[in-house]
Amino acid sequence: MDKLKNKFADKGLAKAAEVKEFIKANSEHVLGSYTVDSVFSGMKGMIGLITETSLLDAEEGIRFRGHSIPELRATLPKVAGGSEPLPEGLFYLMLTGELPTEEDVNDVTNAWARRAIVPKHVFNVIDSFPLNAHPMTQFSAAIMALQTESEFAAAYRKGINKKEYWDYTYEDTMNLIARLPRVAAYIYRRTYKFSDHIEPNPKLDWAGNFAHMLGFEGEDFKELMRLYMTIHSDHEGGNVSAHTTHLVGSALSDPYLSLSAAMNGLAGPLHGLANQEVIRWVLELQENLGGGKPSKAQIEEYINKTINEGKVVPGYGHAVLRKTDPRFTAQMEFAKKHMPTDELVNIVWDVYDVAPTILGNYKKIKNPWPNVDAHSGALLVHYGMKEYDFYTVLFGVSRALGVLASLVWDRALGLPLERPKSVTTEWLQNTIAKSKASA
Repeated sequence: MDKLKNKFADKGLAKAAEVKEFIKANSEHVLGSYTVDSVFSGMKGMIGLITETSLLDAEEGIRFRGHSIPELRATLPKVAGGSEPLPEGLFYLMLTGELPTEEDVNDVTNAWARRAIVPKHVFNVIDSFPLNAHPMTQFSAAIMALQTESEFAAAYRKGINKKEYWDYTYEDTMNLIARLPRVAAYIYRRTYKFSDHIEPNPKLDWAGNFAHMLGFEGEDFKELMRLYMTIHSDHEGGNVSAHTTHLVGSALSDPYLSLSAAMNGLAGPLHGLANQEVIRWVLELQENLGGGKPSKAQIEEYINKTINEGKVVPGYGHAVLRKTDPRFTAQMEFAKKHMPTDELVNIVWDVYDVAPTILGNYKKIKNPWPNVDAHSGALLVHYGMKEYDFYTVLFGVSRALGVLASLVWDRALGLPLERPKSVTTEWLQNTIAKSKASA
C-alpha cells in the first residue's frame, strides 16, 4: 500500500466511525427549511450533500479544506524555480485534509507516472470519431473506454465487503487521474494537429507533462497548466459535475462511469462549456467594435447591447458567489506577471472594470462579478491555444481531481444511494391549498 493510501486509510476509516456516531446522536436535528421557490429553482442553497474536499462561501469564495486560493498558491509545493502550486499537492490536501510536504507531492507525481499507461483500445475508440466530433464527446467516451480497467468493478463482481469499497475506489481514482492527461492530449493532437502525437515525459510533473504532450514546451505555459489544474479542480459538491459524480457513484458505479457522466454535465453551456463561450464573446466584441483594443465606453455600449438583446454576458455571475471569483483574481495576477501588455488580456481587464457596474443596475442580475471562466480563455489564446472547443477538456482533467477525491470519501464514509423525493406540480398545488384552507 502506498503512503498516500495509508494516510487516507488512517484518516478515512477514523472519520467514518466519527460520522456514524455523529449521525446517531444528531439525526433529528433540523438544519433549516425550504420553500416552493427552493424546489422550483434548482434546489439552490438547500443543504443536501456532504462533500469533504472543499466549501464555497458566497463572500470568500472557494476554500479547499479551509485554505483559500492565495494561501495555497503560497504554501503548496512547487517545481524547482516555479511559482505556481503543483496540482498533486492539492489532490493530497483534498484527500487527507493535510498540507503536503515536497516528499508527499513527489510520491503522488511518481505514482501517477507509473499508472499512466493507456490501453490501445482507448485510442482506437477516440480514433473512431469523426474529426469534427466535439472534444468533450471524445473525452467522455474515452473515459468510458477506460472502464475496462476498473479494479472496483472487478472486485465487486467477485464479492467484497462494504468496508473495502474505498480501497478499490482509491485505486481506480489514482489510475484514472494518471491517465487523463494522456487521453486529453491525444484528443487535442488528433483533432487539431493532424494526429502528430507526443509521447509523455515521465520526468515531468503531472501538469507539466500534460503541457508537453499538448505540444507546449515553454515553462510559462507549464506554469499556467499547474495553476489552471489547481484552481479548476473543485467547487464544493453541488455543481453539476461534482453532484453527478456523487449521484452516479452512489449507485456503486465505479469512478470511470461516474466521471464520464460528470463530464457530460461539464460539457453543458451553463457549466464548463462557458469558458469557450466567454472567449468567443470577447472576440466578437473586439470584431464588432472595429478590431484592436476598444475604449471602455465602447465596451459599456456593447455590454448593454448584449443584455438588451436578451443575452447574457458570458463569464459574469455565479449561482453562489457574490463577489469577484478568487479564481479569476489568481488568473489576473498570473497575466500581470507573464503577459501584462497582451491586447486580448487587457480587453478582459477593461470588461472587468466596467461590467460589474452595468450588470449591477439590472435587478434580475444577482451577481455582477466575474467567475473563473471570464479570464481563462484569454490566457490560453496568448500561448497559442486558440481551439476554444478544447477548453472544457482542460477543465475536465482538472475537475477530476476534486470529484474523484470526494468519491473516495463517499465510499469511505459509506454514504448511501442518493434518492431524493420528487412530487408533481399538482401535488404541490393541492397540498398548499389544503394547508391554507386549514389555516
